[in-house]
Amino acid sequence: ERLKKEWVSPFYAFFDPTPVIIKVNGCCAHEFKCSACNCKAKGCQYLDKKDAHSTGNMRKHVKSCWGDETLETADTAKDVNEVRAKIVGGVLRNRTIMAAFERKGKGKVVYSHRLHTRAEAKGFKSLMKTGRPEYYIPSLETVSADNTYQEYEGQISFTTDAWTSPNHRAFVAFSMHLKHEGIPLTFPLDVVEVVKVSNLHVQCAAI
Repeated sequence: ERLKKEWVSPFYAFFDPTPVIIKVNGCCAHEFKCSACNCKAKGCQYLDKKDAHSTGNMRKHVKSCWGDETLETADTAKDVNEVRAKIVGGVLRNRTIMAAFERKGKGKVVYSHRLHTRAEAKGFKSLMKTGRPEYYIPSLETVSADNTYQEYEGQISFTTDAWTSPNHRAFVAFSMHLKHEGIPLTFPLDVVEVVKVSNLHVQCAAI
């Protein structure tokens, strides 16, 4: 907690706020995990060196992982809290850094009155990410705005399937199906391990 007060560089905002304390060749170090979705990269700061607070490696990773535009916006931010709240939060929620810019001019403010579906409710997302907080669940707006999805003129079908492997781990797979020049094509999108499987039908039958 004492060292956290010294982490004022805006680049700390792109990593989990609480690092893991590890030892590398007998030297104590802080291991920071990148907050980007599906990114497993980690950065280390050795506590017994003169450059213990150097963020050079963090900056390089932010540039390669989050992009030049996000990096430039972070450079102009007031402090690490502003970066975490406006830039990082906006990218993780909407995949855009527009939330980092204040509204300018006196133009008409337009609000979206589209109702949130149950699939987009906060409680549902919290449940789906239980045990896997790094997973990213795209909203319906994100999927419908995908350039590749919009450019395809035909129909695209999405399917899901679940099964239990021999080691008793449950998985769910997502795939898409379409036709290209009359030929049916299938593309696997993702395979996710299920954190917990509920045998609700068995329990109900026993009542």
